[in-house]
Amino acid sequence: MNLDSCREDFINYIRFEKRFSNHTITAYQNDLQQFADYIQITYNTNNSADINHLIIRSWIVDMMNKKISSRSVTRKITTLKTFYRFLIRQKIVLENPMQKIQAPKTSKRLPVFVEKQKMDILLDNVEFGDDFQGQRNKLIIELFYSTGIRLSELINLKIGDIDLYNNQLKVLGKRNKERIIPFNTTLKKQIETYLLEKNKIESSEILFITTKGKKIYEKLVYNIVKSYLSQITTIDKKSPHVLRHTFATHMLNNGADLNAIKDLLGHANLSATQIYTHNTVEKLKNIHKQAHPRG
Repeated sequence: MNLDSCREDFINYIRFEKRFSNHTITAYQNDLQQFADYIQITYNTNNSADINHLIIRSWIVDMMNKKISSRSVTRKITTLKTFYRFLIRQKIVLENPMQKIQAPKTSKRLPVFVEKQKMDILLDNVEFGDDFQGQRNKLIIELFYSTGIRLSELINLKIGDIDLYNNQLKVLGKRNKERIIPFNTTLKKQIETYLLEKNKIESSEILFITTKGKKIYEKLVYNIVKSYLSQITTIDKKSPHVLRHTFATHMLNNGADLNAIKDLLGHANLSATQIYTHNTVEKLKNIHKQAHPRG
């Protein structure tokens, strides 16, 4: 079968049946396009039946020779594994070449986060403005930091998802899994203030909108977060995901149970959450080094 047709069927499968996030779908599309381009250029074929584990391994070697990071290579291998599981289920291929493929070893990177003092400065001292745009931008920052939700989850929030009486919000996460996240009175007041300004522009059910009344989009949210984080920190990454990391790290440092953080973040298993313990260990190491007389 033509590799392009296989990819199209696969993308439709993860979009409409598995309901992967737009971010994940785009990453899978890019990975598979790069794979198809390599196969076409190097082996002059577009037939899925021609591809075996040796060809896939040659692509991996080619990427590593081009100094592509082991983390990126591992992600592309994960994409291919998901792709070939789909092809096997659809009986498009009879043998799974990915069973003979091993991912390169990757060094664990600690999640990047913003220090608590700097987040306090951002939320207490930085001027956002009293108009709609200022109140919206502040609520975006507050929501990411107070709840740890993902970018896609924030964009799709509806006013009906927010329970101001019980101080909690309903989030539809990955694989359409719903979770309830509590929030504090500070965030509640910010939500109420924002809604008053929003209703002057648009009274739709969508929570976050642009100044023209349209649903907010990923690039705009990313730019908002980057703009405000740039005022208080010099870390390289200044994204919504950094605020998610910051939420989890600060919760853990303040004594929150790891299983509770797992549930709040919407992780499928505890191993995904445990990476935040490394930040805590690093913090303890630094304290010990500075405070111990023989540090």
